[in-house]
Amino acid sequence: MKHGKKYIDTVKAVDLDKLYESKEALGLVCDNAKAKFDETVEMHIRLGVDSRHADQQVRGAVVLPNGTGKNVRVCVFCKENKYEDAKNAGADFVGGQDLVDRIMKENWMDFDVVVASPDMMGLVGRLGKILGPRGLMPNPKAGTVTPDVAKAVTEAKAGKIEYRLDKTNIIHCPIGKVSFGTDKLEENFNTLIEAVVKAKPEAAKGTYIKSCVVTSTMGVGIQVSTNKYGA
Repeated sequence: MKHGKKYIDTVKAVDLDKLYESKEALGLVCDNAKAKFDETVEMHIRLGVDSRHADQQVRGAVVLPNGTGKNVRVCVFCKENKYEDAKNAGADFVGGQDLVDRIMKENWMDFDVVVASPDMMGLVGRLGKILGPRGLMPNPKAGTVTPDVAKAVTEAKAGKIEYRLDKTNIIHCPIGKVSFGTDKLEENFNTLIEAVVKAKPEAAKGTYIKSCVVTSTMGVGIQVSTNKYGA
């Protein structure tokens, strides 16, 4: 694969075999972001667990102190008596059967987060084959199935992200934009890594965090030392 000059210049500026402290790594990500748009900064955390086993699953949600820099569109499924609360909290779409029909018949997907009250999950469950593969199915562990839909909307808008293992035992999450600068990105980095460490399954043996890499949308992966997190 042939890389462009900007990518090659970034590779020259980074020691790909070195384990950087988080602040230095994020500083390099920001300094070497060459795209004409505000690149997203991502974390990729490889864990020493086996996602095939139910007792080694790692999943949860956390509110990043500085948000993600993304305008999050929230779709809420709830009873009519909660419509106003959800809308006042900033929900972009609120409804019930009408939204289910729109999604199923029109393939409508103009939202980033789905929140549902528990009494609506029987209805929302019909959308499992559509929402599930896209990572949008509401889940109690992520705080998106809750009686307090207004709170869930507020948190989603404030920068709440969900983290979960993929099939290769890696967690992929955005932690902000290059324009945030090093300090705000590091605050978000610390918040996410601490949440993942706290979510360590009892069944996990040996080294929990195998590796952690940060990168921007168009950048190269920079390895980060996680020794100080005791995992």
